[in-house]
Amino acid sequence: MAMATAVPLPGDRDAQARALALWLGIALLLAALASLSHGASGASLWSVAQALVSGEPIPDRDRIILWDIRLPRLLTGILVGASLAVGGAVMQGLFRNPLADPGLVGVGAGAGLGAVVAIVLGGLAPAWLAARAGYHLVPLAAFLGGWASTLVLYRVSTRAGRTSVATMLLAGIALGALAGALTGILVYLADDRQLRDLTFWGLGSLGGATWPRIAAAGPVMLLALCTAPFLARGLNGLALGEAAAHHIGLPVQRVKSVAILTVAGATGAAVAVSGGIGFVGIVVPHLLRLATGPDHRFLLVNAGLAGAILLLLADLIARNVIAPAELPIGIVTAVLGAPVFLWILLRRRGLVDL
Repeated sequence: MAMATAVPLPGDRDAQARALALWLGIALLLAALASLSHGASGASLWSVAQALVSGEPIPDRDRIILWDIRLPRLLTGILVGASLAVGGAVMQGLFRNPLADPGLVGVGAGAGLGAVVAIVLGGLAPAWLAARAGYHLVPLAAFLGGWASTLVLYRVSTRAGRTSVATMLLAGIALGALAGALTGILVYLADDRQLRDLTFWGLGSLGGATWPRIAAAGPVMLLALCTAPFLARGLNGLALGEAAAHHIGLPVQRVKSVAILTVAGATGAAVAVSGGIGFVGIVVPHLLRLATGPDHRFLLVNAGLAGAILLLLADLIARNVIAPAELPIGIVTAVLGAPVFLWILLRRRGLVDL
């Protein structure tokens, strides 16, 4: 006799999602402490805490490592991981497709092209611009590239005040291909030093995290993260289809516009400070949707927490596995995320039951 499968009731799903948020919050705190405590140097959070309790002076070296290197890196990892995961969750809700992510509409490719332009052609920039931008030139160019691709995408896919998601998807694929081609041309023109910079940027890293960079890109990511929860009701309504969402009184066009700008801001700023880091935006929201359901009231919050945890742990691995050298963090997320992504595809085709 076949056994009936218990289907969680909505109340059970909500309780599971709230409990998961609590556990993710605790896990994020532990991951943050681990990130601050471990590194290639011998400085640890524990040794500093002991010095504070005992009243002994803290060595300048330990203070600099914790305050000027690890702490900005920690905050950057949290913001970037949360931004990529929330951006993916919003994009999947907008397209009603669990395999969508910000890279699908060309935002990441546009930001990457901006970074490549700054690395290869930065020497041709006017002296006043190079002097003012300094080492922020590459992140600034990446951010502008992400926003420019978003603006083009929005203009192409919007007509008479209505945005076509299908047109946006096709235009995003075209923009991504164009950005990839232009990036390839610039890579072909790059010298050896620029090729090393391009390789490191393309694979992603939190090694360039500094307080000035957080001050430049952090507010954009924070604004996107604070805006995302207000999209939950609209994304839940869009899950029914645009026509049904319109009939229940949702401002569909406004929801789509705010969602697009939120994804562009989160992804563009994240790529600007960390380079290309894949799989966080697609894997994290999808796994959480499988665990606690598609309700965006909880999905967006939990995705932000889980994305931050994943990036902190990946950064911890990248810093310690071949210390004192450092792996690009994009390699770690790819190693962790690619098998999960393949599992998602096989599961959707019914080839695995787990």
